[in-house]
Amino acid sequence: MSKANRKTIIAGNWKMNKLRGEARELLDAVVKAVGDQKNLLEIVVFPPYTSLDVAATSLKDSPVKFGAQNMDNHDSGAYTGEVSAKMLTDIGATYVIIGHSERRMYFAETNQTVPLKVKAALDNGLVPVVCVGELLDERENNLTDPVVKRQVGAALTGLTPEELSKVVIAYEPVWAIGTGKVCESPEAARVIGLIRVTLKQFLDKQPELSDSIPILYGGSMNAKNADELLAQEEIDGGLIGGASLKVEDFHAIIQSASKRARLSAARS
Repeated sequence: MSKANRKTIIAGNWKMNKLRGEARELLDAVVKAVGDQKNLLEIVVFPPYTSLDVAATSLKDSPVKFGAQNMDNHDSGAYTGEVSAKMLTDIGATYVIIGHSERRMYFAETNQTVPLKVKAALDNGLVPVVCVGELLDERENNLTDPVVKRQVGAALTGLTPEELSKVVIAYEPVWAIGTGKVCESPEAARVIGLIRVTLKQFLDKQPELSDSIPILYGGSMNAKNADELLAQEEIDGGLIGGASLKVEDFHAIIQSASKRARLSAARS
């Protein structure tokens, strides 16, 4: 698959927001706003656990998919408070976010736990959206590249080429999440290009597969900057935070992504 044929993905991470009734209203509005986009791009929402069943019902027969914001790597057992991949697929989820910076920062997620979750997600048919990105002090000390390469390498350790081809990567510079700051689009594209080079190293026997893996940008993409970010050829979509909670903003980002998807299809 060539870079022109990579899937464009817009993913809305709701984080710890929306009660069930609010979630139903937002999901219904998103479905109405999206219409029939399934041939152009993939749209995914990540509600909190308490609204996953609402998503399963509200998104039935729509092109919008849903996933969870985290999971445990065990199938079952004495792990109080955790949710397994099997539980997620049982409710109809098809995606899961793994290694988000907030999980790393507040809940002890590490480069050692992330690959365990990635493998468990793949083994159970979930698409893992693997998050990588540098802290502000790491960027200021010119450590962005080694930090991102190390996180990518750790997350994908032990995966076969077939498994790697099913992964989605999200580059989320931590200093740009929820701060209103955004990584300049050429720099975001440069780091995403670095991630793709790193993927090629894991696919030494099938390097062409790296061109098929979607890599998203996840640092405060919003309705105002989506056009510029998504115009970068290396950026295959967005992992959206706050803007995904407002249907007008989320729809505007989807429209920007639709333009990118149409251009990509025209180039193929």
